[in-house]
Amino acid sequence: MKEFDTTLSGLDIFLGVLNILIYLFTLSVMLSYLIIALLSLWYAFKHLKASKSINYLSILQSPEAPSISIVAPAYNESKTIIQNIRSLLSLDYGNYEVIIVNDGSTDTTLENAIEAYELEPVRYISPNNLKTQPIKAIYRSKNPALKNLLVIDKENGGKADALNAGINCANGDYIMNIDVDCILERDCLLKMIQPILDEPERLAIASGGVVRVANDCIIDKGVIKKVNVPKNLLARFQTLEYLRAFLLGRVAWQYLDGMLLISGALGIFNKKIMIAAGGYSTKTVGEDLEISVRMRKYCRENGIKYKVHFVPEPLVWTEVPEKLGQLLRQRNRWTRGSIETILAHKNLFFNPRYKFLGLIAYPYWVFYEWFAPLLEFFGLLTLFILLILGLLPGLYIALFLLTVVSFAIVFTITTIYAEESTYFQYKDAKGIRKLILAGLIEPVSYHFLVVWASLKGNWDYFIEGKVTWGKQVRKGFDRDTIDREKKILVSNTSGKLTPIN
Repeated sequence: MKEFDTTLSGLDIFLGVLNILIYLFTLSVMLSYLIIALLSLWYAFKHLKASKSINYLSILQSPEAPSISIVAPAYNESKTIIQNIRSLLSLDYGNYEVIIVNDGSTDTTLENAIEAYELEPVRYISPNNLKTQPIKAIYRSKNPALKNLLVIDKENGGKADALNAGINCANGDYIMNIDVDCILERDCLLKMIQPILDEPERLAIASGGVVRVANDCIIDKGVIKKVNVPKNLLARFQTLEYLRAFLLGRVAWQYLDGMLLISGALGIFNKKIMIAAGGYSTKTVGEDLEISVRMRKYCRENGIKYKVHFVPEPLVWTEVPEKLGQLLRQRNRWTRGSIETILAHKNLFFNPRYKFLGLIAYPYWVFYEWFAPLLEFFGLLTLFILLILGLLPGLYIALFLLTVVSFAIVFTITTIYAEESTYFQYKDAKGIRKLILAGLIEPVSYHFLVVWASLKGNWDYFIEGKVTWGKQVRKGFDRDTIDREKKILVSNTSGKLTPIN
């Protein structure tokens, strides 16, 4: 009996220590979110005030503005390809080209683009030599007003391989990677280039912007005409997620010069540094995170004084999953991409050689992006065990969970307030109420779906060894017709390819 009491005492100590660790980690998460949010709000308001005096017309007319190659991979995007090419061709910028990479689509993606934009095969000589899957053909439009449109048809190799193929044919100083299903604000290039021109003393290796949810927005001719809160509840939850991540997250990391991720939905990268670093990795499903980390790492290792910029304004709109299966697959992939990048660059971990990148930014990503969902799951499991064993009062656990949920709700409502106080995209009071209501139930509903997807992503990576992207489905923004697209007239830049006779 005495021996039994000793064992129980040891268990008490173990569970007690574990309980304290759970509380400390939870507190650290809340404090870090609070600090990052305050920094983000300060910088966002500062940027908003400063941006009112920026003359973007001078950038549009400036001969010093760098050339940009927009590279947009497309795989089975027949429902959205025409509308989204239109959007890319309608941007306000003086010197840019649009490169669409058809990555072995099995639907009519290529055929729709050929018919809508009067494309014909051309000869080409690639100025770059990143290794990719074979290219079948390259097309340009017969319409002289569309000389800045290039369409590459290649064998399927995945998104990273498609991006590398586009980079190989790019003539710009900077590469903009964008998902072809996204809708860009017309002035996004001007706004993303502005901080690069404003700080010439440091080499700008990347520039990002805020991504917003386009579901149920009114879109005409590739332009967002009216911003609506999504009708679908899952899409509404994701709207809140995107607001928190960009408005109260990445803004602060840019200010601290510790931003690791330039979103695959929208990012500008220095072409020379990108190619020198090896281009996009085809060994990860999180190529946007991996290339961002690798370019920063390359610059630090080679003594290059660099800068990563972020514009805290809504510059691109993307369609998010509205079905549970699609959402879980997407978040599973994001988790696996994070793990792949973290493990590929594990020598960054608390490495003073990489300064803020290695000492703060990378460890933060490890603990609060990768470990947090795992610790949350096992933490809740531990609390449940303590409750069952009678080692922790139920009221104590309830108060703890209530505190966490309340913090999450207040944080979300603060995010909505910050959005309405800065960029005021959601002008419908009814829509705002819907967002607030979604924020009230998100911590006890949607949040657990995201945690589950993260757990499944860890299982799939470490146990199943899964490395594929998974199936993606687009419903498309609207039903714009091919005949409408044939009427498009867009300003162009000079090309270097010649039609095949």
